This record gives sequence, C-alpha cells and structure tokens, in this order.
Amino acid sequence: MARKEKLANLIKELGAEFLEKESSGASLITVTDCLLSDDLRKAKILFTVFPEEKEAAALSFAKRKRGKFREHLGKKLKTKIIPFIEVQIDLGEKHRQKIDELLREK
Repeated sequence: MARKEKLANLIKELGAEFLEKESSGASLITVTDCLLSDDLRKAKILFTVFPEEKEAAALSFAKRKRGKFREHLGKKLKTKIIPFIEVQIDLGEKHRQKIDELLREK
C-alpha cells in the first residue's frame, strides 16, 4: 500500500510540474489528487482551474497533453509500468470550495 501511495504522490507532483510548464498561463491549474489503480496501470489526475470559466479549455488542454505527460513520466519514474493517464476536474474539491464560500456568507 505504501508503494502505491508514494507512486500516486510522485505522479501528482510530476503532473503539477508538467501542467505548469506546458500551460499558457491563461488559467491556474492546480493538481489536487492522483488516483492510482491497484495494478498501477491507470492513473487519474484530478485538478481544479481558476478562473472557473476556463475549466473546459483547461480540461481539453490536459487531455491533449496526456501522451506527452506519459512520456515525461517514463523519463522520471523508475518503474516498469508507466500508467495510462486520465484527467478530470476535481468535483469534490469544487464542492468543498462552494460550501466554504456559502459558510463565509453567513
């Protein structure tokens, strides 16, 4: 279990570094989590986008860059298996932020 968590954290850090380097800077993309399958063959990168209006463009950008990111992982990871990458907006984090916002209004 510890190996899976370490690998997920490393992929999360590398994902944040990669997206920051590759993005145009039109929006702030924050990687919030990496969910790794038990067989380590699939990784789902979750992220948030600010401003929120840029979400669709950021998601499209991240999906286009998955292959290049996987190549980047191949160079950085010392594992036999380089996971296939999925990207997704972190809805849980988005909902948490909305709840915080509503609580501050009271």
